[in-house]
Amino acid sequence: MVVVGAVIGGLTNSLAIMMLFRPYKPLYLGKRQIPFTPGLIPKRRSELAEQMGKIVVNHLLTPESIKRKFINGDFQKEAENLAKKEFARLLNTEKTPAELLGKLGFEDGKAKAEEQLDAFIEKKYETLMDKYRHKPLKEVLAPELLAKAESRIPVISEYIAQKGEDYFSSIEGKMRIQRLVDDFVKGRSGVLGNMLQMVMGNVNLADKIQPEIIKFLRSEGTQDMIAALLQKEWMKVLDWEAARIEEQFERKNIIKSIKLYVRKIIKADDLMDTPLSKLAEPFTETLVEKAVPGLVGMAGEWLSNRMDIIMERLHLADIIKQQVESFSVERLEEMVLSISRRELKMITYLGALLGGIIGLLQGFLVLFI
Repeated sequence: MVVVGAVIGGLTNSLAIMMLFRPYKPLYLGKRQIPFTPGLIPKRRSELAEQMGKIVVNHLLTPESIKRKFINGDFQKEAENLAKKEFARLLNTEKTPAELLGKLGFEDGKAKAEEQLDAFIEKKYETLMDKYRHKPLKEVLAPELLAKAESRIPVISEYIAQKGEDYFSSIEGKMRIQRLVDDFVKGRSGVLGNMLQMVMGNVNLADKIQPEIIKFLRSEGTQDMIAALLQKEWMKVLDWEAARIEEQFERKNIIKSIKLYVRKIIKADDLMDTPLSKLAEPFTETLVEKAVPGLVGMAGEWLSNRMDIIMERLHLADIIKQQVESFSVERLEEMVLSISRRELKMITYLGALLGGIIGLLQGFLVLFI
C-alpha cells in the first residue's frame, strides 16, 4: 500500500503540474468541451500577461527604483566611462561634418549650416538692437573697445598726414595744386589778378606752394590738429544713438557686412569639408574629460527628475502585456520550467512521499482495526 500510495501521490501532483500548461487548446467530446481544457496558463494567458505587466511596473521596475539606479555612484561611473568612450570615438572619426549631417537627413549640409548661421546672426542682431537701439554708443560699446578706439586716433591722424604728404609730393599732387592756383587766379579778375601776375611774373606758383604744403603736413602741430579734430568728431559719434548708426548705414547692409565678416572668420565651407578628428583635435581631451562628465551628470539628473512622467508615457504595463500575449504557450511553458523545473520536481516527489505516508497509515489501520 505504501508503494501504491506513493505512485498515486506522485502521479497526481505530476498531472496537476502538467495541467497548468496542457492541453494547449480546448478539447471537445462531441460538441461539449471537456472540463479543465485548455490548461490553466493557456486559458488565463491574457489575465496573466496583464498581471505580469502590473507587477513589473508597480513592484519591480518603479520610478523610484530607476531613480536610485541613476544616482548610484557605480552606475554613474559606468555611464560616464561609456559616454567618454563613445564620444571619443565620434570625435576621432574621419568623416566630415557635411557627411555626418547627410546621415542625419541633411543632404546639403553646407547650405543648411550657412542658413543656420545667417539666421543666428540676424536673430542676435535684432536682440541686441532691441536692447541698445535708443542708447548712445558710449553706453553700448565695451569700455575696452572705447579705449582701444581712442588710442588709435593719434595713429590715424599720423596716417592721414602721411598720406597727404605722399599725395602732394607726387606729380599728381603737384598738378592738382597747379589747377587750384590757376582756378584761383582766373577767379580773381581785375586789379587783384593783375597784381598777382605782376608780382609772380613767370614763376610757377605750384612750385612755391607744394613745399609749404608738405612742410605743413610734416609738422607736429598739423598732426595734433588732425588728432584734435578726430577726437572732437569721435566724441560726437559716441553721443549718437545706435538707431542713428542703423539709419545711416541701413540695417540690411549692416547685417550683410556682419555675415561676411563672420563667414570670413569661421570659413564654414572649409570647416564642413574638414574631418571631424582634425577639427576636434585641439579640444578632444577637454571635451572628453570635462564636458562629458558634466553632460552625463546633467542628463542623469534630468532623467531622474522626470522619471515619473517618462514611465507614464512609456506605458510599460501595456508593453509587457502585449509582449507576453505574443508568446506561444510552448514558450511560456519553457520559460516557467526553466525557472522552476527543480521546484516542480520537488513538488512531484513531495506528492509521492505524502502518498507513501498515507499508504503506510492505511496499512496500519487495515492491520489493527
